[in-house]
Amino acid sequence: MNNSPTPPIVLTIAGFDPSCGAGIAADLKTFAMHDCYGVAAITALTIQSTQGVKAVQPVAHATLRAQLDALAEDFEIAYVKIGMLANRGNAVAVAEFLDQAGLSRVVLDPVINPSSGGAELFDSSGVKFLREEMIKRVAVITPNLAEAEVLTGLEVKDVPAMKAAAQKLVQMGARAAVVKGGHLDKPIDVLFDGVETVTLGGEQVKSGHTHGTGCVFSSAIAAQLASGRALAEAVTLAKAFVTKAIEHGHAIGKGPGPVNPFFRFRLDSPSRAGRPDLHTMHPAAEPTLR
Repeated sequence: MNNSPTPPIVLTIAGFDPSCGAGIAADLKTFAMHDCYGVAAITALTIQSTQGVKAVQPVAHATLRAQLDALAEDFEIAYVKIGMLANRGNAVAVAEFLDQAGLSRVVLDPVINPSSGGAELFDSSGVKFLREEMIKRVAVITPNLAEAEVLTGLEVKDVPAMKAAAQKLVQMGARAAVVKGGHLDKPIDVLFDGVETVTLGGEQVKSGHTHGTGCVFSSAIAAQLASGRALAEAVTLAKAFVTKAIEHGHAIGKGPGPVNPFFRFRLDSPSRAGRPDLHTMHPAAEPTLR
């Protein structure tokens, strides 16, 4: 008889990266490392590597919806993470699914263009739908600086602008927003939950292995929330997790190597005894209220 507790089930809706550094593969690795069970609906097949995205083949809208319906019929989904949607048709299919399934516990990573360059990951009409409709259906949205600019129309180059963008994203319909400042001199993220603004500091990790950073961060937030943590704590722990994943990134490929959500395995003893808590393995800066 199996007496193991049932883990929270987290659904990722995203694209497939053949190098497995980002997208669906990165999400599932991250869920597993947070003791969640990941299920996935693929929005697009990409031709990419650590050197960039060469092409994108979106999945048919009906196929994406069929994947989602099959999963919802079989599983009790604790949380949803949305990444790359590819086009407006897929975005509409996901929005309709969320409405009909009654799923509002959603983290949205608004993937628009790849950080490594290459093919467009979301068409312009899809971005418009995300801005006007999808954002109203999510608990948390996690744009980087460039994505925050596209969504809000604001120039977002520093922390005060990040705070303004986070507040505007909540005004646009999200229940909370995390604007990521990983490309700043110091990687500061800004969380606004509709009431308070929390600034999360940190030290810049000297590593070229950053492929998949945004996917891992948003997936870690979703997993933490699915496990019952409060939002500010979930974001703080997710930031600590992705920092450690970058520190232990893989030096593979000819471009920026992938982050390593499995970093804990490198740090465990061979016997697996006394396994350290993954949430205490990096001195994440204490959040400050503003």
